[in-house]
Amino acid sequence: VQLQASGGGLVQPGGSLRLSCAACGPTFSGYTIGWFRQAPGKEREFVAAIQWSGRVRSVADSMKGRFTVSRDNDKDTVYLQMNTLNPADTAVYYCAAREGYYYYSDPEKYPWWGQGTLVTVSS
Repeated sequence: VQLQASGGGLVQPGGSLRLSCAACGPTFSGYTIGWFRQAPGKEREFVAAIQWSGRVRSVADSMKGRFTVSRDNDKDTVYLQMNTLNPADTAVYYCAAREGYYYYSDPEKYPWWGQGTLVTVSS
């Protein structure tokens, strides 16, 4: 499956952004989608994941209450809504896919990756 992440940009502290991850090619059906981010000089970090039906989803503890993940399978798109952003959220955000029901926080479990979209939180 090919993935296309979009929606990044420059936002002020306290602001919001919604990232999208669209399937380019075969449908997302049967795939679990994960969101990860990587800040300069840091390792890739798990952000959120959503199982293909949307019934099972997870957000990293440090982002709970601010970030939510959802999907619209009719549009083959997964969303990451990010609220109350702060400069520590600045990173390139990636979406990734794996076949099957289970999600993982380990990026090595996801064979397919989008190109990433840059989120910069700054005043």
